[in-house]
Amino acid sequence: MAKKINVGTLISGGGTNLQAIIDASLENKIDANIVFTGSDNPGVSGLERAQKADIETFVVDYSKIISSCKKGINDADLPEDFDLKEIQTKQQLVTSDTSNEQVAFFLKSRAIAEKKLLDQMSVYDMDLLVLAGFMRVLTPYFIDRINTTPGKYKIMNIHPALLPSFPGTDGYGDTFSYGCKVGGCTVHFIDYGEDTGPIIGQKAFTIEDNDTLDDIKAKGLKKEWELYPRCIQKFADSL
Repeated sequence: MAKKINVGTLISGGGTNLQAIIDASLENKIDANIVFTGSDNPGVSGLERAQKADIETFVVDYSKIISSCKKGINDADLPEDFDLKEIQTKQQLVTSDTSNEQVAFFLKSRAIAEKKLLDQMSVYDMDLLVLAGFMRVLTPYFIDRINTTPGKYKIMNIHPALLPSFPGTDGYGDTFSYGCKVGGCTVHFIDYGEDTGPIIGQKAFTIEDNDTLDDIKAKGLKKEWELYPRCIQKFADSL
């Protein structure tokens, strides 16, 4: 085996993709060590999966932070290196018909939470950040502090559809609703848009006429668990 890379992981829920990556790492199927698992939700079972594998964990409670921000955000609450104008120029997540006030709140509240993530992550030597079911979009504030070398992507995500079709939060549901006969999943790098970053790998599956949405999700998850470790290994091989 080649020299192993250090992988950080972020989750929001049960962590089945995390488990697939843990298993691949422990079985030496990929050249990767998981150095931490962070979550935006306290008490989720994905944290228990990590702890069972002796992986260090932490929580940054996004819901609590955003609720606090709704009471008002002072300049002192923001990270010292936060530049609203710069981030507004870069961001591609909020549509143009959203008010400036709403955009500012979104970017400021997320930056407050993201700074807490970055502070937690800063103690680890990390080559790659893997979003293993992390359900929060990342703003340019966070992305630029991980992707520090132009053209070098270090944040990886998995999406439940064959991108560029069906970006967004419900890829399998959109695939089913559209009546597709082929579904799949995509691993891609994170950029400033929603599910728009460079594609690393994809896996497809056939959708039968009598398949339900639950059938599609089950087929998709099985493909995700195969694909994600392979894409992490592809990244490791590229170094």
